[in-house]
Amino acid sequence: MNAIDMTITSLLARYRAGELNPRGLIDTLLADADARGKDAAWITRLSREQLEPYLERLDSADPQSLPLYGIPFAIKDNIDLAQVPTTSGCPAYAYTPDKSAFVVRQLIEAGAIPLGKTNLDQFATGLVGERAPDIYGVPGNAFDGERIPGGSSSGSAVTTAQGQVSFALGTDTAGSGRVPACFNNLFGVKPTLGLLSTAGVVPACATLDTISLFALSADDANVVLSVAGQYDSDCAWSRRHDFAVAGQTYGEAPRRFCFGVPPKSQWHTDDAYTAGMHRTIADLESLGGIKVELDCTQLLAAARLLYEGPWVAERYHAVRELIENRPDALHPVTRQVIEGGGKPRAVDAFDARYKLAEYKRQADALLAQVDVMLAPTTVEHPTKAAVAAEPIAVNSRLGTWTNFMNLLDYSALAVPTGFTDAGLPFGVTLFGPAFDDLTLLSLGRALERRLALPRGATGVARAPLPVLPEARDGTLELVVCGAHLDGLLLNHQLTGRGAVKIATGRSSANYRLYALAGGPPARPAMVRDDTNGAAIAVEVWRLPIDTVGSFLAGIPAPLGLGQVELENGEWKCGFICAAGVLEQGGPATDVTRFGGWRGWLASQQ
Repeated sequence: MNAIDMTITSLLARYRAGELNPRGLIDTLLADADARGKDAAWITRLSREQLEPYLERLDSADPQSLPLYGIPFAIKDNIDLAQVPTTSGCPAYAYTPDKSAFVVRQLIEAGAIPLGKTNLDQFATGLVGERAPDIYGVPGNAFDGERIPGGSSSGSAVTTAQGQVSFALGTDTAGSGRVPACFNNLFGVKPTLGLLSTAGVVPACATLDTISLFALSADDANVVLSVAGQYDSDCAWSRRHDFAVAGQTYGEAPRRFCFGVPPKSQWHTDDAYTAGMHRTIADLESLGGIKVELDCTQLLAAARLLYEGPWVAERYHAVRELIENRPDALHPVTRQVIEGGGKPRAVDAFDARYKLAEYKRQADALLAQVDVMLAPTTVEHPTKAAVAAEPIAVNSRLGTWTNFMNLLDYSALAVPTGFTDAGLPFGVTLFGPAFDDLTLLSLGRALERRLALPRGATGVARAPLPVLPEARDGTLELVVCGAHLDGLLLNHQLTGRGAVKIATGRSSANYRLYALAGGPPARPAMVRDDTNGAAIAVEVWRLPIDTVGSFLAGIPAPLGLGQVELENGEWKCGFICAAGVLEQGGPATDVTRFGGWRGWLASQQ
């Protein structure tokens, strides 16, 4: 294990300062691999000769020009890398692709260097990391070789945690990118379905699969996600989403937020993980979070559909020819799980789909009550011996809080938040609706700053995090001062668009308030006056940004939206009056002395 700080942030800084170059780093990593010898975390490690084309390309590149210049990464061996066998953990299934998976190509074009293909639970079926054939072996956990590494992306998690690479690709259908992240002290990004193309990925359940990301920090995860998350017009499952256009950015978490937590009776965690949950709840509260306990019965019911329902038929479909003609080629436990997929009938699939639709309706209503949800990533960290004794039962318990995410189309992030008394990593999962990925990463970064845990299993301390601009979550905070106030005649134009009131306060003392002629309803005009202004009572409402256009279209002249200064010095979008209207003698009554619109309305009674 090398002692280099392998974060993307650190390596890029050293490259750009001329302190390091990609060839020197790769030579160090290869020497470290040779000293380690056979390593069950890898199925295929690239040789120096195989890595030369990637290094040669970087020889003439400017380190400033590529966001992943010279950054080494690993690829789970159910994701294609050109001219390198893809095995999916099964030698009888192996093939050698002519081109890399879409996501892998994006990363390489951004300057990243693939070091090889990592071990996994065969056909990505498992959360334990113990379901690989003997020819490959199974990795030990990065902190304790007698504990499971977590799966199915076991090798990707272990190699990242040990500092062999800066980040790694996994896949996540039922928790395969989050459980091993938890067990190895990593950030584990389970992106919104379709955000990362699955072209060039061996399917487990094609409708539920996503590539996942393992990273040593939230900033690193954000960089990789921004590079990898490009729309792929050739992938049937790819979904187009532009975070910037949607008003979403990564950055400093809000100072106040509501987070939902299932009641303790639903955690199903052992003593060590229960204690970890309590600590993390306290940490979120210290960051400004307001805990809201929410019954998660529907989420847990949806989770059970994944393996107890007909979705296992998708796994059967993916390996149908092999399991029907060469069943002995599969790992015994993998075969036992997938064989059940040949039994469901078409009517069973529709029955389950109808149940899922109802669960999602209820679950979406639950999530709408808070800004983010918190849950244990998993419920315990078993030993290898415990998994060997009960391979399916233990695996099932580990998926308690992971299996429902893709079924319900949620984004999720596994965040490391501490260690148990036994010295093993503990972490939680933050989750929310589709395309909340950057919101989750921003809050995960706030936890990272507060906790300052070592990076993975490398022992490298975390450097202080720089201050970033405030994150944006795809909403617009709108200052209202008149008929749109809570309970007044036009407030329905906000609530009907899903807006929520987040504050009641006043503007800075730089405004005058006028009642314009006409109506009903009567309309205000708030005009900036730095000389004779006063503070005006206002409310701040949070409006989904994709509804702002229709809201704006309904605002009559001379009113419009601009920037309004609040008494705390912040500027937010709010109602303003077109310049020159009052100066031109427009019919309006100065009502500033009433302190706000409600005060003036009361005077008219």
